[in-house]
Amino acid sequence: MLRRLHGRGALFDTEPPGLAPRLVGLRPHHHIAAPVEHPRELPFVVLTAGRGLGKSAVLGELRTAYQGHTPVALIDCEDSQFTRPPEQRPAQAWSPLAQALLVIAEQLAEPVTGARRIAFPRLMSGLIAVAAGGWGNADSDRIRWEVQRMLLLNESGSWFSGFAARWAGRVAAKAVAAAISDDPLVSAVIEATLEAMTERSAGTRQRRASTWYRTYPNAGDRAQLGLRLLSDHFRAGGTSREHAERYLVRALLADLTDAYTGMRAHLQRLGRPLVLVDNAHGSPGRELIEQVLRDRAEGIADQVAFIAAARGGSGQSSLRNAVRRDLRETAQRTRWTPNDTVSSRALLVSLPPLSSDDTLHIVDAVCTAISVPAELPAATHRLTGGNPLGIALLAESARQNLHRLPPTAPFGALLTADLVLHEDREGRPAYRELLDRLVPADRLGELTVLAAAHDHESACALAAAQLPDDFGPSGIRALESRLLAEGLPAVPGQFVGDAFVRTLLLLRLHHRHADHGKWRDVHETLGRHYGGPEPAAARYRLHHELALGDTGPAVAYLRDTFHTLDTGTWLDTLLFVASAPYFHAHDAEGHDFAGGDHQRARIAFGRTDAEQRPPDGVDAVLHLRVRRLLHAVWQLTDPLVLPDRKLCERLRYELVQLSDDPRASNALLWQASQEWPEDALAGRPLRTPGDEESAADDRNDGGA
Repeated sequence: MLRRLHGRGALFDTEPPGLAPRLVGLRPHHHIAAPVEHPRELPFVVLTAGRGLGKSAVLGELRTAYQGHTPVALIDCEDSQFTRPPEQRPAQAWSPLAQALLVIAEQLAEPVTGARRIAFPRLMSGLIAVAAGGWGNADSDRIRWEVQRMLLLNESGSWFSGFAARWAGRVAAKAVAAAISDDPLVSAVIEATLEAMTERSAGTRQRRASTWYRTYPNAGDRAQLGLRLLSDHFRAGGTSREHAERYLVRALLADLTDAYTGMRAHLQRLGRPLVLVDNAHGSPGRELIEQVLRDRAEGIADQVAFIAAARGGSGQSSLRNAVRRDLRETAQRTRWTPNDTVSSRALLVSLPPLSSDDTLHIVDAVCTAISVPAELPAATHRLTGGNPLGIALLAESARQNLHRLPPTAPFGALLTADLVLHEDREGRPAYRELLDRLVPADRLGELTVLAAAHDHESACALAAAQLPDDFGPSGIRALESRLLAEGLPAVPGQFVGDAFVRTLLLLRLHHRHADHGKWRDVHETLGRHYGGPEPAAARYRLHHELALGDTGPAVAYLRDTFHTLDTGTWLDTLLFVASAPYFHAHDAEGHDFAGGDHQRARIAFGRTDAEQRPPDGVDAVLHLRVRRLLHAVWQLTDPLVLPDRKLCERLRYELVQLSDDPRASNALLWQASQEWPEDALAGRPLRTPGDEESAADDRNDGGA
């Protein structure tokens, strides 16, 4: 397994070979062949996951693993070079995909073990024809620089740089001469480019490449006309440009196929070329995927291993019929077979969260020089849900800050403590660093408020009271769709389905103002929204009252319904109400107080019972027991507090005592008394007994 990644063995392992070795045909970090799974046609692999689940880290590790052993290229589609044309380059002669093909070819051209550089004559001539469409008012220096960069794609030996410079000057001179005369500029540039190709070598491959554009539609078996039509179509934009770009992609793949053809290439080259595309949900990754899949579906074969990464579940239309697998399912074989549809040529592989063991290993690796509480890895896993970025930054915050925090500081202090990630920058609270990476920046303000909502209706109530007037129901619908597209799960009862992201957003809401005024406004708004008498509304109202520090209504409701509600429903209500966020200790009025965060534990252990006067006419024993139980569950399910073994035993005791009540469903209460303490200590969510599917999902947290 590789040193820097955890939970990704199904991708990188060598014995048996993981997904990458089976696609590339090489063992990672070695120039040693590995058996290939798909010898004839490869799937276009797209790694899918939400933010922070390690897509970019995986692609970076793949490049490191194969660089120097087989041709490798890595592009990030969110890089600025793919978002706008270079200065002085007109948009009609530039596109994100054309730029991506240039950058990919430049990287693939680098020599590897046992083999020379790969030349890209077809792509080179096509890119020059496209660029020439924007040289009408260009100066000779700019033309010379652009031409030389593209001519170097046709380089297969170190001597060629002088040749490229000489021919770049000739092409630039012809272009300038054509620009100031009536001669067609593009035709002059194409003619000079084809002359450069034929002058350099009379070899079979070079001749074959120089005539490749003869087959361009309506070229009439004339390569020069084919290149001019390509340039015209590119400048026209729209579907015409898409047509031209498809031939540029095809040119790249044809050049790679040529480099791997023949006995010499067979002896020199081990492994397929590998193209890695990060953030492929946007341009130019989306277009590259579409063009490659279309050609493969039409029988135009290539032997390039494409591995892309896309945010979310890759719901784009071009991948609608793609085969879908979890990474763990691909450990030994993909079971991928395409059908008649274009998108079936793709294989979507979802990256799962890391396991609790992976979390332990990461925390141990980062915190080698300090002593950490034994419960910290389990608490980290519970809070992050196995999000690799969250685990890494929390572990780093522990390394930097644990020695500065008082022993009574809650686990959540690692999120509010400053985290220094760059030596030349000041530190910022860890939760802000995480939100910058896990939440769309343009919707951070709205999500901070809406994180407290539970569904569309409650989100609308919050938006009407707490957000600008122009952010109404349609904006909320759009944001719901955006969250799904980003890969955040849809969870009933929560507007923001990912518990880790929701916790970070609510923490930001709490710290938005020094007096926590916005926090109170949001929860009071939702309390009013759920002001109805029906039980379905009561649990939500009590949840928000508890978030404001008002525990009395929750205790009274749970006490009064203990004998009237179905026991499973009662336990569900207890868990939901007690999931209310609690970022600071509160006094009776809901204000912060100085000191350790122990108030809930004190109540749970019964240390405040003597100060309590249960209301007249109620069962005092039941009242105090429910009060203790609520506070125990509230603290033990708090993702920002380390599990407490003694408090778990208290939880067990209170549930056992309730199970002795003859009017209750003692079997469910007894089962909860056995499962909840164990789950709390292990960092697993508490579940109502009988919810077998959810319980199985929580326990099956193994990574790949």
